[in-house]
Amino acid sequence: MKELNLIIADLGISKVRLAKYLGVSRQMLYNYLALNKINDWPKEKAIKLFNLLGINNEKELEDIKVDGNYIIEVEGRLNEGVKTSSGYEIIAGLKGFNKKEQELMADIINVLKEKLSEDKSKNGFITLKYLYNFLQSIETTKELNYILAYISKSIGFTDPMEFVYNADQQFIFESILFSAITLYNNGGASKSKLSESHKRFVDDIEQKKEQKLSRTQELNTAKVQALKELGFDSITEDNAKEVLEKIAEIQSRKV
Repeated sequence: MKELNLIIADLGISKVRLAKYLGVSRQMLYNYLALNKINDWPKEKAIKLFNLLGINNEKELEDIKVDGNYIIEVEGRLNEGVKTSSGYEIIAGLKGFNKKEQELMADIINVLKEKLSEDKSKNGFITLKYLYNFLQSIETTKELNYILAYISKSIGFTDPMEFVYNADQQFIFESILFSAITLYNNGGASKSKLSESHKRFVDDIEQKKEQKLSRTQELNTAKVQALKELGFDSITEDNAKEVLEKIAEIQSRKV
């Protein structure tokens, strides 16, 4: 297996790309590479590896000469294989998107699948649930876009002076967030010092919940009144437009 690892290193293939090509998680790939022989791998994965390297069995590893032409050949097979393993089954449901959008969404789905398969703890599931909630709210809370941009910049994926959204607001938000995170990392904040601030945070959330409940109750009251005034028992596909217009009218009376 040492010989295989040397060949992979000489080819410049990352573990991430090789794992994607084989259709396994990075952790599973490391488990494979820790085995004594490729023949100990699952047969399907061993065959895929042999096809990538252009050989028929493990013994032929000794005959591989890594030069420019061989690197190009393997790279071509790897690129094609990664596209395939990104999931035709996933992309099949993305017909209305262009190629770049399909590849991006397939990559996101594969990363999520990998995270769940590697982390079976409650925390792993909850983290992805939080991410789902984040995505649900991103259209109504512009600052969530700024948070994503900040993280991408701080990790090094995006130019720090790139401002795709409202440039001034994004600049201010990133500056404040950087100051807060710097304070946190440098130990300049403590739970005792921030307890009052966190209490205001909790109170603000509770207030928003109450406001949302109040609006829901108000809407339900208006709906009941609209149905009564129109002589309907319920909202149906046929009367929905009329009922919604009546609800809007009832709510405007209170203005």
